[in-house]
Amino acid sequence: MAHFQQLEVQLKPADYRSDIEPTWCPGCGDFSVVAACTKAFSELKLPPENIVQVSGIGCSSRAPLFMKSYSVHTLHGRALPVAVGIKLANPNLTVIVQTGDGDLFSIGSGHNPHAARRNIDLTVICMDNQIYGLTKNQVSPTSREGLYGSLTPYGTIDKPLNPIATMLAYGATFVAQTYSGNPKHMTEVIKQAIVHRGFSFVNVLSPCPTFNRVDTFKYYKSRTKDINKELGHDPTDYSKALELAFHDLDHYYDPNAPVPIGIFFKKETETYHDRVNAVKARYKAVDKPTPELIQSFVDACKPKAI
Repeated sequence: MAHFQQLEVQLKPADYRSDIEPTWCPGCGDFSVVAACTKAFSELKLPPENIVQVSGIGCSSRAPLFMKSYSVHTLHGRALPVAVGIKLANPNLTVIVQTGDGDLFSIGSGHNPHAARRNIDLTVICMDNQIYGLTKNQVSPTSREGLYGSLTPYGTIDKPLNPIATMLAYGATFVAQTYSGNPKHMTEVIKQAIVHRGFSFVNVLSPCPTFNRVDTFKYYKSRTKDINKELGHDPTDYSKALELAFHDLDHYYDPNAPVPIGIFFKKETETYHDRVNAVKARYKAVDKPTPELIQSFVDACKPKAI
């Protein structure tokens, strides 16, 4: 049985689109992400009123505006803690974080390990274009070495962060990578991420045609390799997932190296809410305490005389 609410009648993907027209640059990979999300929502029969999409700041973080659901546009890098609060307040909601490589792995990076290790039942979709687009062409944590930007006119000398290896190390129970130039694959991965009970992370390679002239659709088209279908990777094998993840950025340095897409890791285990409910059951907690119960708790917390 699904851990999220479902409609009896399937809506069309268009029914999940809002009246707000996207303001992204022509050719932006993020258009495909919205299309994949609405198709995933449709195929999973998600009630629009039961979806909450949370975003931070950046080109990618505008995605919830273009879809019909509840949404929260938060501060830069603060989408995850807000999403965690929403999910804890109402576990019956389908909570999705729409974010970017800068928003999630730079200013927001301190929130990632804790949401992942606690296995909060969220779906995090990171639109990774390896650049800051909204603030006009600064390199991001995932930019390849040597990439030129407005503040790095001689090319960045920073080593790139590996999103897949990072989220695996943090304890995410679903880790995948897809590509916005492959809508069918992206839709299926997003669907599986939403269905997964626990913390799901999906890195979407989503080219920026305006500022990143290296990691383009043309670049990815001939390089992506499906690790599940083409390599036969079993996503329940954590050790193999780590091994594959360590080679995720090989293509930055080796022109013949493939770009892996697919589900790296998937593990069904207890969520944070499962553990909360276990504690509540153990101590006979109630969701609507009476004044008498509150007073008895206060009395129990008073220091005992020695």
